[in-house]
Amino acid sequence: RPERFVGIHFFSPVERMPLIEVIRGRKTGPEAIARALDFAKQLRKTPIVVNDSRGFYTSRVFATYTTEGLLMLSEGIGPALIENAGRMTGMPVPPLSLCDEIAIDLITRVNAQTARDLGRPWPNSPAEALAKRMVEGEQRLGRKTGKGFYDYPNGGPKRLWSDLVKIAPPCADQPEVQELRSRLLVIQALEAARCMEEGVIETPEDADVGAVLGWGFAPWTGGPISYIDTLGARNFVTLCDAYTQKFGARWAPTKGLRQMAETGGTFYSMKGTQAA
Repeated sequence: RPERFVGIHFFSPVERMPLIEVIRGRKTGPEAIARALDFAKQLRKTPIVVNDSRGFYTSRVFATYTTEGLLMLSEGIGPALIENAGRMTGMPVPPLSLCDEIAIDLITRVNAQTARDLGRPWPNSPAEALAKRMVEGEQRLGRKTGKGFYDYPNGGPKRLWSDLVKIAPPCADQPEVQELRSRLLVIQALEAARCMEEGVIETPEDADVGAVLGWGFAPWTGGPISYIDTLGARNFVTLCDAYTQKFGARWAPTKGLRQMAETGGTFYSMKGTQAA
């Protein structure tokens, strides 16, 4: 009875995180969705409905934040600068610290499994290679073992691992913190736009609520889709094109974003037009 099959994705720690992703399968019926939403209400959680895909919506977009932090480190950007930029975006935890909280070995296992499922090499990027070295070469798994990108001394505050500069030597010329802040926000917003365009998530409201409540996407923006609408699609696409030239194809804007840039539309205005 596939019409009665539905997924429910909780967030850790469950007792504190307010969001639930209700995952719709290909044949999930409306009654199953309604029951899942009612269950979320009974738990006093806020639900969003997403369509089944790798990483669902939240994990897929959220991963771009930690990955971008690892890529910055592999580019020779100083770890303290990366972490300060993360804090300045309004994200609750900076990217390298967050890798430690998630556990670096878990990140490498997810990366390796993704590579196997998609039939691609692993590691397939400097970020994946850096995480793999931290785990296999340095035996630094994250906060759970007291050793990751940070050291966690007993009775004292955590501090960046002093030998990290040997793993990822910093360049002489460091970028402006504003560029790093922009990268950390834009890469997440771009992935959220991809999820909208691919139908992984269907409404801008769900995309924004899921981001803010699910992983703390800079609340001052209103969420990644509102962030794009606030910047304006034309400005956002121009920024993505500049980053594509500088940092690679992962920054390429979607076809829908380019069309929106040409027409001057927004995600929320398009939703209103479709509803009408």
